Amino acid sequence: MVSVVMAAYNGEKYIREQLLSVLKQLSENDEVIISDDNPYTGTYEAVKGFIESDGRIRYIKGPGKGVIKNFENAISAAEGDYIFLCDQDDVWLDGKVSAVCEELKKGAVVVMHDAIVTDENLNPVKQSFFEAMGSGTGIVKNIIKNTYIGCCMAFSKSLKPFILPFPDDLPMHDQWIGLAGEKAGRVALIKEPLIYYRRHSGAVTGGRTSFSQKLKWRMSIIKAVRFTNYV
Repeated sequence: MVSVVMAAYNGEKYIREQLLSVLKQLSENDEVIISDDNPYTGTYEAVKGFIESDGRIRYIKGPGKGVIKNFENAISAAEGDYIFLCDQDDVWLDGKVSAVCEELKKGAVVVMHDAIVTDENLNPVKQSFFEAMGSGTGIVKNIIKNTYIGCCMAFSKSLKPFILPFPDDLPMHDQWIGLAGEKAGRVALIKEPLIYYRRHSGAVTGGRTSFSQKLKWRMSIIKAVRFTNYV
């Protein structure tokens, strides 16, 4: 069973297009969990028709504490064997779910695939997120410069006991999940782009941060990785 977990917040502009690209790749036993941090407003109105017509969708109220806690909320509710992180404004390319599940079935704890970076109208800006960011595995590498990107990641339910609850003061949920996967088992990279990664003015992530904030985040993630038991 696949669980797709989406942290939503004022996502009405793009979320329908994303849901269409996701749902057509899922079986009747899979699920999509939408954790909405601004519940029963624009996002809900945009997905209401999907909720009423498709029993695979579970709409839940978010904790109202930002994107990291919202993803934690969605992951906590997931019941699937394989958990896919999903942003509200991207578009999944055909074959994403099957390609990622194949790697998870081979024993990978975490899987990350490449993405085509686009503008808000899905015009390609960069053909490879991996190439642009120098993506790769490695704990030290991804503490110094994180290249784990949640919208391109999925993981086994076996990782849930080790990542939940999220430690305090995480830089981002995707970095934490990727590093936890490296300590707990094998991380697999798929070099094929499997989503359109939409970048636009309303995106929640990707803003500038100060040097002191970056240093604080690195210390927090080092502490979290060091003191979590993966046995």
